[in-house]
Parts: sequence; C-alpha cells; structure tokens
Amino acid sequence: MLEKEYKTVLNHVVYEIEEKKSRFIASVRPVSTEEEAVEFIEELKSKYWDATHNVYAYYIGGKNIIQKFSDDGEPSGTAGLPVLEVIKRMGLRDVAVVVTRYFGGTLLGAAGLIRAYSKSASMGIEAAQIVTKKLCTQVNIILEYTLFGKVQNILISKGFTIKDVIYEQDVEIIVFVPKDEVDAFIDMINEATNARVIVQKGDSCYITLDSQGKIVADR
Repeated sequence: MLEKEYKTVLNHVVYEIEEKKSRFIASVRPVSTEEEAVEFIEELKSKYWDATHNVYAYYIGGKNIIQKFSDDGEPSGTAGLPVLEVIKRMGLRDVAVVVTRYFGGTLLGAAGLIRAYSKSASMGIEAAQIVTKKLCTQVNIILEYTLFGKVQNILISKGFTIKDVIYEQDVEIIVFVPKDEVDAFIDMINEATNARVIVQKGDSCYITLDSQGKIVADR
C-alpha cells in the first residue's frame, strides 16, 4: 500500500560548518533504495579519504523501513545516531546524510560531538530543501470557455494543484487530485457544471510540493 504522502529532500547538497576548528561537511542526497544510499556513502568515503571520520545515516521508508547509521570511529552514540535522529525528527524518509569531519585539534567531548553532528545534518537537510511527495491521480477536465472561470475558482479555492491549462476549441484543465479523493472530485465538478464537462482519469503518481504547496516536479 503506497503512502498518501511523505516528506523527503529535493536536492543533493554539500553544507559545511566549523566547530572549534574542526570542519564538518554534510553531504545530503535523496535516495530511493539502500543500494543508492550505500553507493553515495562509498563515493564520499573515496572523495574524503583523508578525513578523520565519514559518519553516515540513512532512512528509507515504504513497505520495509531501512534505517542504518555509522559512527565511523567516533565515540559510540555521538555521531551516526544523532544524524539519524535529525532525519527522523524532521519526519523525512528516502534520504542519506554523510557528515565528514576533519579534526581541528580541539576535543569536543561527547555532548559537543552530538551537537556538532546534529547541527551539521539539520543545516545540510534544510539546504537540500524539504519537500512533500503526494500520491495523486491526474484528472483532465475538458469544458467550454463559459464554464472555465467557475471551475478554475472552485479548484483554486479548494486547494487543488493545477498542472496545466490548454486553450484550444474548448479549455482543458489538467489537475492533480489526491488519489483517495478522485471520485468525490469528479462528482463535485459534475454537480458544479450540471455535467457539461468531459472528465478523464489518468495515471497516479507522486507529485512534489514545496513548503508553500507549489508543485516542484512530478514523476
């Protein structure tokens, strides 16, 4: 059973902070499988082969949840677990985070390490842009120009995501409707237009929405 919606990150980013002369480089990437996560981690271990530590955590959702982390030589519980906890606290899935540390000569202590790794991960994730993936069905509405304004107002006022509007002999509005609301949506449109429209149901897919609910991408 596919989830109605979930949060993840949009971009692959690298974000660096400094704590007491130690450099912490957070690399964040959206991943959809454990293989992708492992490949990403290995890539960074090769890139930052001379680093003191390459700490990582990833959380992949869906039917089988996969969550793993590594302290990579830091004291147990001070690095990988705090990074994983940041991912979970932010309510994200399908994300991998690697925090690379170049030791600056000053010991941070357990509390300092937890703070530094958590801060690095959360700032990296924010920079990668948190988005919502929403399971929707594409619905095409074909209607006369005289009905266009009314239907468009209904869609906007009820917060439906309009993918496109095509102006030809008639108007075609392409809308993304949450999958479990499609039948009620079609009834509503037919009622509002006295069934003077053609409604076609398309495929279901996850659409990507930013924090304002605007569409970013679909797949």
